Amino acid sequence: MPHTTSIPVGGATKPETIEAMAGNWSDFQFAPIRESQVSRAMTRRYFADLDKYTESDIVIVGAGSCGLSSAYVLGKARPDLKIAIIEAGVAPGGGAWLGGQLFSAMVMRKPADAFLREIGVPYEDEGPESSFVVVKHAALFTSTVLSKVLQFPNVKLFNATAVEDLITRKDGKGGIRIAGVVTNWTLVSMHHDDQSCMDPNTINAPVIISTTGHDGPFGAFSAKRLVSMNALSALGGMRGLDMNTAEDAIVKGTREIVPGLIIGGMELSEVDGANRMGPTFGAMALSGVKAAEEALKVFEERRAECAPAGAKLMA
Repeated sequence: MPHTTSIPVGGATKPETIEAMAGNWSDFQFAPIRESQVSRAMTRRYFADLDKYTESDIVIVGAGSCGLSSAYVLGKARPDLKIAIIEAGVAPGGGAWLGGQLFSAMVMRKPADAFLREIGVPYEDEGPESSFVVVKHAALFTSTVLSKVLQFPNVKLFNATAVEDLITRKDGKGGIRIAGVVTNWTLVSMHHDDQSCMDPNTINAPVIISTTGHDGPFGAFSAKRLVSMNALSALGGMRGLDMNTAEDAIVKGTREIVPGLIIGGMELSEVDGANRMGPTFGAMALSGVKAAEEALKVFEERRAECAPAGAKLMA
């Protein structure tokens, strides 16, 4: 059956169909193009987005299952906000492209199946006595939530981009609040030790949601940075695997750690000393939902705090 849901934006030509092309490949020819047109089509849009989102409303650090779930809720609830997602990897999705140990199926404990129904992902349910549901392939969940997030006109994903630092301000009480992120292309971040200084870029935003996962090359970045700047005394450190306590703790604990910075997902386990949960993803989805709720609770207050005195921001 033809796919009829995609409509060209601003196009004046009659769209071709796959059915019309079938069997006519001997005379097939792409429309002519000059190589510079390809470069301009990409770079013009990228730098327009970079300019637009330099002043964002909410920045989500990490496009794994938690970050994408949060972006989905925010994009749907507040189409008026500019939401930037910063992902260090080329491929968004984090560990949610597969289940555990390279197994394809994704397990979600109930009641996180509500989020699967929200985004339209089918699953297997073994009955009312079962405590979980199974998506036939984790990539089905990840690609679905990713595609829905990227269709929101107010959401921009900057992948292959690393957060190198946090922008801070004094909060007037002897502490700090977070006012944005410091970014660089990931390949640049990975080579600071063997190249000369390559300075970063910045994005201002009154609310940051950090979902960078447990400790690793880019994992738990915001949490570790809070410790190094003495905003947290120490990390609790992720504990051993205990699914029955881990998932509840992550969802319940998702919160604003310091003004302007909300931490969720497995990054939170490093802050609170929570257990790891292994290959079950319900807490990731619902932690993202709660992170979005927490962000909207504090957004207006944080935006007022971050507004520069006497300065007019560009839209």
